[in-house]
Amino acid sequence: MNIQAPVEANQRIYPGPKVAAIAICLDGCEPEYLEVAIAEGLMPTLARMRAEGTDRLAHSVIPSFTNPNNLSIATGRPPAVHGICGNYLIDPDSGEEVMMNDVRFLRAPTIFKQFYDAGAKVAVVTAKDKLRALLGAGLRFDDGRAKCFSAEKSDSTTQAEHGQEKASEWLGMAQPEVYSAELSEFVFAAGVKLLKEWQPDVMYLTTTDYIQHKFAPEDAEAKAFYEMFDRYLAQLDEMGAAIVVTADHGMKPKHHADGSPNVIYVQDLMDEWLGVGQARVILPITDPYVVHHGALGSFATAYLPEGADRDEIIAKLQAQDALILVVDKEEAMRKFELPGDRIGDIVMISGENICIGTSADRHDLAALKEPLRSHGGLTEQEVPFIVNRKMDLPDAPELRNFDAFFCVTTAAAL
Repeated sequence: MNIQAPVEANQRIYPGPKVAAIAICLDGCEPEYLEVAIAEGLMPTLARMRAEGTDRLAHSVIPSFTNPNNLSIATGRPPAVHGICGNYLIDPDSGEEVMMNDVRFLRAPTIFKQFYDAGAKVAVVTAKDKLRALLGAGLRFDDGRAKCFSAEKSDSTTQAEHGQEKASEWLGMAQPEVYSAELSEFVFAAGVKLLKEWQPDVMYLTTTDYIQHKFAPEDAEAKAFYEMFDRYLAQLDEMGAAIVVTADHGMKPKHHADGSPNVIYVQDLMDEWLGVGQARVILPITDPYVVHHGALGSFATAYLPEGADRDEIIAKLQAQDALILVVDKEEAMRKFELPGDRIGDIVMISGENICIGTSADRHDLAALKEPLRSHGGLTEQEVPFIVNRKMDLPDAPELRNFDAFFCVTTAAAL
């Protein structure tokens, strides 16, 4: 190991690891997926980790989406600190609706940068490329101590930009299709090879929730995914690494009995109450991968026109059975530790089996081949938190998924 002194990141102190410290984010891993797979004997390694190590449930940040939670795990702090509060936002500087995957939106250094700056070897492998730049912010690749690449773009990685020339060729696995279980398997396989041959001090492996959006825990495809993951987890564990397994969010069915999506279209309501186009409803789940969810999630924010009666609109939204929480910006900032300049005047969260949409005619749901499963709200906040070492940890809600690197570096320092 290259570093054993403590490292500070965003007012938290991380012990210097004596063995590799690895955090694994299983995108969309509703705890039930693990329960079903373990009960059927498909995950012997994780079952042993739960029995011999530490098995807890933690809370993700809200909105329970990919980007906010991955950056919370990467910084050890909530969105109010790091600034990433969705996959998508209205840019306060331009008023344009944009993806929040540009490094300019990141307001705090990552744990990876801080360890790298302290002399550690750091590896980050993502499934989708949308996270790579954010997670790799501040890393340099000219001295051989950092690697940060995605499975999605693994054919075209370079030493100069990613710390790894042609990652797919290096790994001996073809660049996977973005809508596939193989995209996540590439991440696991890369993690094993990196640990075996490159021996990072700190490593982050983060997957895609393609399988979880498509398949319920009892479906054969989901069980096969977790069985596959357990095989790679066994290899990482056998090499002596300290490992924490957690998730960015859970996943719930969001459809009617006939399989059609169950949606409340809030932009249509706003248009009826305030006039067409007067309010702007933003769905922070929006990203380029609409096959997963059709941009339908359980969290939304709305910008109201000047002069609108915010309390009246909140009351009207609270009267909708589909919505389990509607609060103003100030309450959302306090309750969910969100950056106020990147959310609207109102924040709303839907129930366990229903999503929030904008207008019915603005969602292309043709790509949804299975009954809709999605996330973003309070009912998808509970996630697994499993460490392959004995630790004295609290449970949710005190334990957060963004405690992952504090816990795993602590375990790796023992």
